[in-house]
Amino acid sequence: MSADRSPAAVHVPPAPLLAFLDLYGRGEYWESHEVLEGPWRETGSDFYQGLILYASAWVHWTRENAHGVDAQLRKTLERLGGYPDAYLGIDVAAIRRHCHEVRAVVGSETDWPRRTHPLGLRADPFRIRGDEIELETREAPLERGEGGPEGDRDD
Repeated sequence: MSADRSPAAVHVPPAPLLAFLDLYGRGEYWESHEVLEGPWRETGSDFYQGLILYASAWVHWTRENAHGVDAQLRKTLERLGGYPDAYLGIDVAAIRRHCHEVRAVVGSETDWPRRTHPLGLRADPFRIRGDEIELETREAPLERGEGGPEGDRDD
């Protein structure tokens, strides 16, 4: 698939990523993690695995399990370390920064559950390059004015 990097190209985030973001945004961290399991196994995407691990860290946070939070955030950093600052429209740099910040608090503060909070995540369609492996089964990008991310789709 060739990437269309023109300013007029709008790439729609993959449906599994949108489902993940919806569930994660509602605080349903376990469910958000589960929705990406199949797509991760199908694509082998380290990016999806990184998001799965990140959501899993917040499952541990709800249980006040410091070791679990720290371990999952460490693994998140390992998986997302090679990705650009934005990938599939997600601010990967912010996730990495947040992982470091939370790990520092979890490792040094006794009231870490009250001093840490999940990072809000969203996908910006204009920050999707178009050559991401997770888009390979998607159709060509839409042009601005042709429905955009909410337009009618056949997929």
